[in-house]
Amino acid sequence: MQDYRININYAKALFQLAEDTNEQERVNRDMQLVHKVCQENRQLNAVFDNPDISPGKKADIVTALFGQHVDRITMTFLVFVVKKKRSVNLKGISAMYLDLYRDSRGIVLSHLTTAEPVDVEIKELVSKTISDYTHKQVELVDKTDPDVIGGLAMEFDNNMYDATIATRLAKLRRAFAENVYESKL
Repeated sequence: MQDYRININYAKALFQLAEDTNEQERVNRDMQLVHKVCQENRQLNAVFDNPDISPGKKADIVTALFGQHVDRITMTFLVFVVKKKRSVNLKGISAMYLDLYRDSRGIVLSHLTTAEPVDVEIKELVSKTISDYTHKQVELVDKTDPDVIGGLAMEFDNNMYDATIATRLAKLRRAFAENVYESKL
């Protein structure tokens, strides 16, 4: 709960600053980059989590990593977060900021999982279906997972639609395990 409060409070502060300076789009792109880097780089997260590394060194790392790629407002915010010894929260803060941005723009984040990569027509159909259901714009993130065997799974706005073959097979297994058939012989 503590990290949630930290993340949402810092994200709200950055969101308000971006709104006041009319830099919402630019800061959103910057926070997407920060989130992606923090999500994909375990070594960076280990550095942020290490108390033996000083906030000054961490600020230098953040500046070297993002300095050429993000706006001045975002860079100032990132250095501020690091100097307040909250660098370990950068991933969560960026995720919360992206959620705030989507909410303010009427965008719903949706995840599509399939066994094989899908073509653009299927993605558009899924996006349209979710848009019709939520009455919001859809930001679709698709991924492939061979464990689903076939079919698809969609997740959006705390809703889950699972039409995968793997799930259907699991339901069949449970149904056969509960079957208490008694022979009349």
